Amino acid sequence: MRLHPLSLAFAAALGSLCCGTSPLADWPQWGQNGQHTGAAASSGQALAAIHAQLVNDPFTAQEKAENGGVLLSHYAVPLLEGGDAYVVVKSGRYTSCVPPGSGRPFPCGSDAWALQTWSVTKQTSRGDSLVAAWSAPSDWKPAPDAGALGGWEPVFQPVLTREFLWMPGAGGSVLRVSKDSGEVLARVNPFGDDADRYVVSGLAADEAGSVFYAVVAFAGADPWGKDVREAWLVKVAASGAIRAVAFSQLTPQAPPAAGLCQGSFVPSQLPWPPAPEAVAPARPCGSQRPALNAVPAIAPDGTVYVVSRAHLNDRYGYLVAVGSDLSPRWAASLRGLLDDGCDVSLPPSGSPGGCRAGAVRGVDPATNDRPAARVLDLSTSSPVVLPDGSIVYGAYSRYNDDRGHLLQFSAAGAFLASYDFGWDITPAVYAHDGRYSIIMKDNHYEAGSYCDDARFCPVERPRYEITQLDARLRPEWRFANTQTESCERRADGALACAADHPDGFEWCVNQPAVDARGVVYANAEDGFVYAIAQGGALRDRLFLSSALGAAYTPVSLSGDGFVFTQNNGVVYRVGR
Repeated sequence: MRLHPLSLAFAAALGSLCCGTSPLADWPQWGQNGQHTGAAASSGQALAAIHAQLVNDPFTAQEKAENGGVLLSHYAVPLLEGGDAYVVVKSGRYTSCVPPGSGRPFPCGSDAWALQTWSVTKQTSRGDSLVAAWSAPSDWKPAPDAGALGGWEPVFQPVLTREFLWMPGAGGSVLRVSKDSGEVLARVNPFGDDADRYVVSGLAADEAGSVFYAVVAFAGADPWGKDVREAWLVKVAASGAIRAVAFSQLTPQAPPAAGLCQGSFVPSQLPWPPAPEAVAPARPCGSQRPALNAVPAIAPDGTVYVVSRAHLNDRYGYLVAVGSDLSPRWAASLRGLLDDGCDVSLPPSGSPGGCRAGAVRGVDPATNDRPAARVLDLSTSSPVVLPDGSIVYGAYSRYNDDRGHLLQFSAAGAFLASYDFGWDITPAVYAHDGRYSIIMKDNHYEAGSYCDDARFCPVERPRYEITQLDARLRPEWRFANTQTESCERRADGALACAADHPDGFEWCVNQPAVDARGVVYANAEDGFVYAIAQGGALRDRLFLSSALGAAYTPVSLSGDGFVFTQNNGVVYRVGR
């Protein structure tokens, strides 16, 4: 790999090499565009056949063995432009633990992520097939697990601008890559060498070709137990100019990093809350820093939206708006917006699954306070800018069966509405008939209401749906997954199936796609990719490789209607 270091002193030299606005690419970034609407201008083809496939994760067998048979990875969306596909591929070495899951000999499993290499390979269409043009490796590494991420591998998400491919690099840098040759033309590094500084978000680009991303410098050997050293939002303009703003400047109203914040009750105090007047114990706050995996969103007027959280407490999060020059505009707290806890979304207090008898209506049983929408680093939820300028973000909440909430804010930062699902989803947006609709997965998990102790929170029967909401987050239609068999494609092409999922399968998509006709494309854990017509009718579906738990995979659509989807570490191009 040829790398040409680029310092702040001569970053402006990029200006002679860059120009113009962002490309009219088919799918240049996460969510298709800076607003992350997941909407294609083309009509998707029928899901009739697999036209091409590419292994993008050769370690899935080891990864699944390490994690009890499930695949704990957040995958990048394939980027598409004019018949070319830019696919993230892993290589290097995966070190399994002995036995798998034991954590020994250290480092192994998720503690040995740094031994892998993330690359972007360009695949060019040739008839119905894809032919490799080049591969560009990066020296980026994911933020360390160190027990805090539960084995969930962070996402490596590049972006296309008019002239270049940009991908994350080491030490808080980004790499500028030639689309023609795959040569790494320059490294843009605002910070200098630091092995504990990481690019923690996917990359996003605005219409002028500027690239935005988030960086965190962790505290060395104890990245999750000690506060971060610094956290930044970075902009690299098409001219080469670099700006960076600290997250502490973007959230001035946040509790002091060295102060104490509200924690939660402990399992020995179940059922929660321990008493109507109980106060949850305090715990350290930590500095505000970006959520892992959350890609910045960019409104048509240039406003950039990012998600921030206290490093040591996920209950103190913010949706943050900044100008295109990274000047702070507002930060909207995610705390105290909801009131759907005890006796609202939960069974009556004193009954199975409900809060302790006498609990205050509407509180989160874990805190005895108005619920906080939580920002988890295990998610790839990213903000979405809607056609009317409002913004939605999918946050986490445990007390409503692990479902989280989709939160909607005005362009001025005012809280507008919520829907009681938001876990790990960047919704798609379908503009039609002078209005718009929001499309998302809507999983009702096989979980206890607010805790993991079946004596107090009996496990509920699941159901798994794709739901379309109107502009005020009210359901318009739903489509349920009713597949009851786990299937796997054998070497001879035949399917081997077992009827072991009477309640269907989860939707594992973390970013669905919607085409020009409103057809929704999404993956499910049953191994199928689905096309769902407006109104919630199944248009068609296609089995890929295997029924597989937990992997979170986005979908993209090309200009000629091919569907790019993923299953079990393989990217598929699907069409008629």
